[in-house]
Amino acid sequence: MSIMPALVGPASAPNVLSCRDQPVLPGPGIVVRPWIERDADAVVEAYTDPDVQRWNMRSMDDADEALAWIKSWRTRWSVDSDAGWAITLPDGTVAGAVSLRGVHAPSSSGQISYWVLPGMRGRGLAARGVELVTAWALDVAGLQRLWLTHSVHNRASCAVAERAQFEHEGTLRRYMLHADGWHDVHLHARIA
Repeated sequence: MSIMPALVGPASAPNVLSCRDQPVLPGPGIVVRPWIERDADAVVEAYTDPDVQRWNMRSMDDADEALAWIKSWRTRWSVDSDAGWAITLPDGTVAGAVSLRGVHAPSSSGQISYWVLPGMRGRGLAARGVELVTAWALDVAGLQRLWLTHSVHNRASCAVAERAQFEHEGTLRRYMLHADGWHDVHLHARIA
């Protein structure tokens, strides 16, 4: 049995991440950098926050779990699937996270996700972090489409998407299962 040949090749190189070192991305009032082991306490703090748990549907119990999570980002980078960065203040304080997930070479696309620690919210840090990673992914890594989703009830996440110039493309009905049941989600995207 033969496999039908594809008439169009992948839109981006299959090693869009692993062909380079993960960058540090400086921006106005923030630095977006790869996760490091000393960030473990900030990661635990984030994943014990009720809002991060509610919208990300994950928890983290201790520093060992956080260290494993941090180390997993290096593996995901090396296999070209995902990239995770800490959003930090210029003094190195971790303020939040921004991630590029599900990198897909055939469609030259990936998904953006983010969270911010409770004491750092309301400063525009998530939007600036998303903008830096988006610029890098589209201009340097050569992806052609980035997208993100959030519950229609998560107004703060919607504001981040809009500030980062991700266009609202529609609503996916009953797309995401949260602790309180199925949520409709907004789909936002940016293209190169």
